[in-house]
Amino acid sequence: MIRTITAMSLIDHPLAHTLDAYRTAEFATLTADGTPIAWPTAVLRRDDGTLLVTTSVAFPQKALNVRRDARVALLFSDPTGSGLTDPAQVLVRGTATCPEQIHTDPAGDLGRLWARLFHQQPSSRAYLRAPARWFTDWYFMRLLITVTPSEITTAPLPAPGPGVAAGTLLGADALTGYATTVLAARDSAGAPVLLRTTVTGAEGGYLVAPADAPIVPGPASLLVHRHDEKLAALHNAVVRGSLARTGAGWLLTPERLIEPAGRGPGDALRTLRNCRASTRRYLDRRGLDRPGIPWQAYRALAQTR
Repeated sequence: MIRTITAMSLIDHPLAHTLDAYRTAEFATLTADGTPIAWPTAVLRRDDGTLLVTTSVAFPQKALNVRRDARVALLFSDPTGSGLTDPAQVLVRGTATCPEQIHTDPAGDLGRLWARLFHQQPSSRAYLRAPARWFTDWYFMRLLITVTPSEITTAPLPAPGPGVAAGTLLGADALTGYATTVLAARDSAGAPVLLRTTVTGAEGGYLVAPADAPIVPGPASLLVHRHDEKLAALHNAVVRGSLARTGAGWLLTPERLIEPAGRGPGDALRTLRNCRASTRRYLDRRGLDRPGIPWQAYRALAQTR
């Protein structure tokens, strides 16, 4: 069922507590070529009914996308750790803003989000200890994205499917082991739409989405991600491609695999180096000095319950 609402109505909307219970959501923005791309993120419902999403300057693409095209979507569809019983998937669509200011002080709504993260993801406290903080200060340099909802859609979560078998199709190894995936596509106006759906391998691509999904052919992507009850054991990957309607249903032809952390033993070190390099590029292009991090404030926040 689709409801058109204002941000203010999220303050006491019946779905508000469902959104609060989800540990993560899938956040979709539009790339420069119009491809909708989604990544998992933590979300905070603000007192004014808007939703707060943050991203590190080491991963600024979401922020850059929002500054170019404000249309976004948030899907709450992985209830792991939420305590919810038989929840629906909840799609929030709207517009977003992301100022240039880099936030390092865990105060206000950002402090509320950090406090919840430290509580729900105890492993994140390791970033506050030496020597980790000497290499991961970029993790605490945050850009704030404010999402103003305009539409909420609810739908049942799909029953787990057989998934994708390992094979030669691009992205098959990353998708293997997932019974469902999140499809990021576009509607007739070009705005992003998200839907958790089953996925199966087919000749030349992946079959996804029910036939009546409110989407159109064109650039699209598939997101898979997982975490345990404490937001650990993380993995995520995106398969970018082109979506077309076929006689068998919606088919995504894969064109590129994006797997930020990978799965190999050397991936953690490589990711660390890449994050430090991307942080330096972001700051240098704007003529900014590397900001200091108030570590004591974060340690105090991590000790609260």
